[in-house]
Amino acid sequence: MAALDQLTARRREVLLLIAEAHTNAEIAARLGIGDETVKTHVSRILTRLDLRDRVHAVAYAHVRGIVKRKPR
Repeated sequence: MAALDQLTARRREVLLLIAEAHTNAEIAARLGIGDETVKTHVSRILTRLDLRDRVHAVAYAHVRGIVKRKPR
């Protein structure tokens, strides 16, 4: 979890929303920030966690329990 600790609370929030399959536009609207800001957050998340792309970020979030499974 040490790598995850490098993220700000906002970036952890963006990571969760990415893992829940939200688009950049949806994340921007939900958090009240601009699309470019979301792109910056995504880029920094990938860099800090040494992830290749959004798909890798989704897997990372699920494996580490960042995303809680919703009951069926």
